[in-house]
Amino acid sequence: MSENRAVLSVWRDNWQSSDYRKKCIGGLILVSFILLSLPFFYQTIEQRKGINLNDYLLALLPAYDLSLFIFITIWSMTILTFSRFKQDPNFFLTFLWGFILINLSRFVSIGLIPLDAPKDLIPIQDPISNQFYGPNFITKDLFFSGHTAAMFLMFLCFKKRTDKIIALTATIFIGIAVLLQHVHYTLDVVMAPAITYFIWLGSKKIVES
Repeated sequence: MSENRAVLSVWRDNWQSSDYRKKCIGGLILVSFILLSLPFFYQTIEQRKGINLNDYLLALLPAYDLSLFIFITIWSMTILTFSRFKQDPNFFLTFLWGFILINLSRFVSIGLIPLDAPKDLIPIQDPISNQFYGPNFITKDLFFSGHTAAMFLMFLCFKKRTDKIIALTATIFIGIAVLLQHVHYTLDVVMAPAITYFIWLGSKKIVES
């Protein structure tokens, strides 16, 4: 009970700051617009012609359907992240703006770098995530890997050592899994953590400014 009161006190103190309220409400509005625009954007890019990359590593890897593993990992980490939100308002705000910047960055990078789907791609069966992409499964949302980026953003935002270890492990496993499922090129996965690191710095700057 005392722990709950302490958590409520921390949130109340932060919410009394007009700066925190503006960034929080503004971020939630932006996330709403992003989620509403996802189906239109991804269904559009799915119609265009792209480039096939010569991915030597991917050519060596057999294709496996790891949809269940990916689904369980992604949403277990999401639940863990949401459970940490209530304990730390700044963690919530940093992750919120990191999520916004990842999606905006992917809009730009996918728009500028048209790629065709890797050979032997196996669609990821995720009954939750797939709802945000529209009626048809999307294969061309490639550079950079959103799955890998989301896991790495969690790793960067977490403060507890155990949480960080879990998130970093999840990042590695998800990166390997999306390659084995042939839903991403190696470049998409390798670049995701590097790009996400700078996005995290940007989200921290927004929160701390």
